[in-house]
Amino acid sequence: MAGLGRRGASGAVLALVMMSAAGCGGGSQNSPTPAEQAASAASAAASLASRGGDALASATAEAGRRLAEAKGGLNAKDQVSLGAVTLDGDGRATTSVTVRNTASSAKSFAVQVNFTDGGGNLLDVVVLTVDNVAAHASGRGTARGNRKLHGEVRADVGTALRY
Repeated sequence: MAGLGRRGASGAVLALVMMSAAGCGGGSQNSPTPAEQAASAASAAASLASRGGDALASATAEAGRRLAEAKGGLNAKDQVSLGAVTLDGDGRATTSVTVRNTASSAKSFAVQVNFTDGGGNLLDVVVLTVDNVAAHASGRGTARGNRKLHGEVRADVGTALRY
């Protein structure tokens, strides 16, 4: 990934993590499960972090690991909404996360929140879990970044899994 820069390398790792966690990939009968694919992506991200010492790559690896824990997760990105981003007293970005459970039984959610600057450059990644949301109900949580940030910070949902 040499020559890609922080945005390109992080984007490539995030794309790998998101595709793996969502279960995208080959259709062979012996294909790894979404959890196994996400774990592999997390390992690749950890490798990137160890080579570059990049805190962002480390946060991305942790996000991949957390998403891999959502065994049997289904894509639920359209069931997640984010509030406005604020910087807390420590300079960490925070945003409220609301999940809507459309299933007929209680479900948990793993939501990857990407914090970016005004130009779309990735600044931080965090995964929030919202556990045991009742059937046809909403659950809430707060995503808090890992790093001190400044300036304009935006948030978007990278991956959301319902399990």
